[in-house]
Amino acid sequence: MRLKTLDFAGMLAAEAAFSVLSEGSSMEVYWDFLRKSWIWKELKKSRNYRPAFDYGLLPGLAISGLEHYLFKGRLPFTLKHGKPDHEATNVAKLHTPIEYPRADGILSFDVPTSLHRSNTNHEHDQPAHLRLRDPTIPESVNLPEYAGPESRYCPARVYEYVPDEKGELKLQINAQNCLHCKACDIKDPKQNIEWTVPEGGGGPGYTVM
Repeated sequence: MRLKTLDFAGMLAAEAAFSVLSEGSSMEVYWDFLRKSWIWKELKKSRNYRPAFDYGLLPGLAISGLEHYLFKGRLPFTLKHGKPDHEATNVAKLHTPIEYPRADGILSFDVPTSLHRSNTNHEHDQPAHLRLRDPTIPESVNLPEYAGPESRYCPARVYEYVPDEKGELKLQINAQNCLHCKACDIKDPKQNIEWTVPEGGGGPGYTVM
């Protein structure tokens, strides 16, 4: 059985780190390991699927269909997204809030259940691995302009806006819930959140597929 992509990438990173420690090589060997693995081949085959839809639904279906069934990743070009993810986040006033139904426990699940199943485990007294470059930005920019996107793109409710003693909303970071997807590091509109490596031995437990 093949390991999940994230698991296998972690194993390659560990091998690269061991190579650095034992042979004095550079962490650039990680990219060598990655390029020689099945992950690289699978990612290359699917690299144009999502950006193809930037040209519309029908062109996206046509391009991704040709890529998948005919060229199988051998197209001589790589489509690019127009801009980084964090720049693609619009201000809240341009959109209508989406009212999601409550988790039904069959096809959708609440956060505590999902976290339990992920086997997430962090010591509560370890140093925070999620850091704000400017602690004022959540309340001065993200909340009023973007409606607190941290509380929306994080799948584990790491980021919550809770009222303080004066009733004003303040950002609370529940780092012990973190699944290390790095969505916050990538998607934060002002690139204010810095994900760092957590204390060893914690984090979610991934399974073999």
